[in-house]
Amino acid sequence: MTYGDTIAAISSPIGQGAIAVVRLTGGAALSVLSRVFRSSVAPESFEPRHVYFGQIHDGAAKIDEVLATFFRGPASYTGEDVVEVSCHGGVLVTRRLLDLLLSAGARMANPGEFTQRAFLNGKLDLTQAEAVMDLIHAQTELALRAANEQLAGHLGREVSDIRELLLTVLAHVEAYIDFPDEEIDPDTGTALQERISMLERRLDRLLATADQGRVLRHGLRTVIYGAPNVGKSSLLNLLLGYERAIVTEIPGTTRDTIEEVINIRGIPVRLIDTAGTRVSSDLLETEGIRRTYRELENADFVIHLVDASQPRSERGFLDNRKGTLLLNKIDLGLHSDWLEIKGIRFSCKERIGLEDLNQAIWEQVMGGAGTMVDVRVAINARHQAALHGARLLLETAQRSLQEGKSPEFVSIELRGALDAVGEVVGKMDTEDLLGKIFSEFCIGK
Repeated sequence: MTYGDTIAAISSPIGQGAIAVVRLTGGAALSVLSRVFRSSVAPESFEPRHVYFGQIHDGAAKIDEVLATFFRGPASYTGEDVVEVSCHGGVLVTRRLLDLLLSAGARMANPGEFTQRAFLNGKLDLTQAEAVMDLIHAQTELALRAANEQLAGHLGREVSDIRELLLTVLAHVEAYIDFPDEEIDPDTGTALQERISMLERRLDRLLATADQGRVLRHGLRTVIYGAPNVGKSSLLNLLLGYERAIVTEIPGTTRDTIEEVINIRGIPVRLIDTAGTRVSSDLLETEGIRRTYRELENADFVIHLVDASQPRSERGFLDNRKGTLLLNKIDLGLHSDWLEIKGIRFSCKERIGLEDLNQAIWEQVMGGAGTMVDVRVAINARHQAALHGARLLLETAQRSLQEGKSPEFVSIELRGALDAVGEVVGKMDTEDLLGKIFSEFCIGK
């Protein structure tokens, strides 16, 4: 991959629409455009952030009438010269425009290459680059807010601050190694341990947001579980607001898992309806039940349904720390067996208890808190792995200090922690890591 050349890609979704956007970036962006664009103003004379009307031509043949906008680097998304061409949104016309730009000297962009160039040119740190993808995939207002906060640099600044403090601690230790005659007195040694403890606490606060970050990005994996005919599919349809699953009085109607995503108070909830659990000789139903137990193992939250209008037949319930018990069908009357059982009184038919269920899901994500811990710094799995590694290395450094080990050992652990924290914002030299992150982007972004 060459970063000095000019690249092009379709940046809007493929398909028919009112308009489409084709994007160029690189030092020759205007020169490439000038070979196919005809207007009263030549592209080389474009003023930055002005829109120019013109025509795209393939030789003498007119392809489309377009609007071209120029952004001069470094005041652009990528930090290089950028041209965005808005054309009519047909599949053929958009493809022809891209092909002409490629024939005129541009190269087809790789997935995420526009954003990767923005990172390499210092326009974004790595957390902000990842936030671009989070922004595109956000399914709820809360997820959108979290992505925008990260794109604004809140997480990057927090991690960079931790890195600077860690660098200061490392410098102190390495200064002692370079000048061994200048012994660290007990007070200074104690202060050094306190600095490391403070860094550990700050890392712990970031790590505490990992589960919330995962839920905001991928949804709360919520399994609807219970015996046949307790109302699982009815609950799925109720929460979705339309009939997604077949509901009958015949036990074992659901033979496979059904998965849909809904929005509950800004939290994306990935609902999974499952086959009713019972002993069955039917091979298809048995396979469905096996899949039910597999989903339970991977669930973030379990909604355990029972028919509370009937005598209690189940004696064991799932751990309510991972879910909630729904006493369904109370519109038919609550059987005396369930009077002392703690759970949400519910009726799919009468919509009773729906708000209580929403509250239970909210509290599962919030940890019982009234507000999100801090969506500005909701870390993802990559951040979590790097920060957890840094946390373990700081523990080892702290232990080495307490045991009076040679400062060289402490320095090695602190330097490892510094590198791990640097991975989060991209302050390291790991080409494979960058390739992995940006390969997950769509082409044109």
